[in-house]
This record gives sequence, C-alpha cells and structure tokens, in this order.
Amino acid sequence: MNPLEIFQKEAPEVAEAFNGLIEALKNTSGLDAKTKQLVYIGIKSSMGDTTAIYFHVPMAKKLGATRDEIRDTILITLSVCGLKGVASCLPTALEIYDKTE
Repeated sequence: MNPLEIFQKEAPEVAEAFNGLIEALKNTSGLDAKTKQLVYIGIKSSMGDTTAIYFHVPMAKKLGATRDEIRDTILITLSVCGLKGVASCLPTALEIYDKTE
C-alpha cells in the first residue's frame, strides 16, 4: 500500500489537515507552480529523498520545467549539503524526466 494511503487510512483527520496545508501552499502567489516544484525538488534532493523526486519531477516537467532546470536544481544542493543528495537523486530525476511525456 502507498505510504500516503496508509497515512490517510490511519489518521484521516491529520491527513485532511495536511492536505489543506498543501493546498494553501499551492495557492500562494509569490512563486509560480513550476518554481514551487523546483524548490521542492531541491529541498527533497538535499535530503536524499528519491521517492519524492520520482513523483515531483514529472509534475515539474508537466509545468514546463526543462531537463536542465531539473539538473541545476539538484546540483545547487551541492554547496549546502554535499554530494549525497546529488548522487542519490540526480540519476533518478534525469531517468524519470527522460521517461515522462
């Protein structure tokens, strides 16, 4: 079962509140949707979270992010977090980007 499905099943009221937070963040006006996805990809890459990369790269691509933007978003984490996130997330991100239509 998908971890988010388990979260929703086991703690529906918390999941609903979390989903409300996500929607509120999506609806802020300071950054466009593509930029928000790129920021998220950068943050999750810095944490080495390949699962998030797997799901959010196609979202960013659908919003118009280029392969170079995805790559640079992950590479920029080097100066703050070192090689771990790049080593784990860059191959995943580029593979998923190239497979996504």
